[in-house]
Amino acid sequence: MTALEHEDSPVYLKLRAIIAAAILRGQYRAGDQLPSVRALAAEHNANPLTVAKAYQSFQDDGYVEVRRGVGMFVLPGAVERLRVAERDRFLTSYWPRVRDHIQLLGLDAADLLRHELA
Repeated sequence: MTALEHEDSPVYLKLRAIIAAAILRGQYRAGDQLPSVRALAAEHNANPLTVAKAYQSFQDDGYVEVRRGVGMFVLPGAVERLRVAERDRFLTSYWPRVRDHIQLLGLDAADLLRHELA
């Protein structure tokens, strides 16, 4: 789960965020096979149907393809398109809440940058 995922988010969205982060970090590149549904379910103590739902969302969005009997593979261009989609998601879903919290705490950009650099 990423730092921005909420504890009350559905499990499949948490798993989707984990997979997306792995793809964006380069852990899985174009042409790479993702872990099997069963392997990912065991690794995260999740129901295989929930993992399948997370994977299905990647297939629906055109980031991966299923090769029957072989597995799920990252498609060419998926990393770049996923990065654009995740940036948009951050800016529209997460950033407004982060910005509001920053304002609530009376922080400014210089405070945040000093803290990051420390």
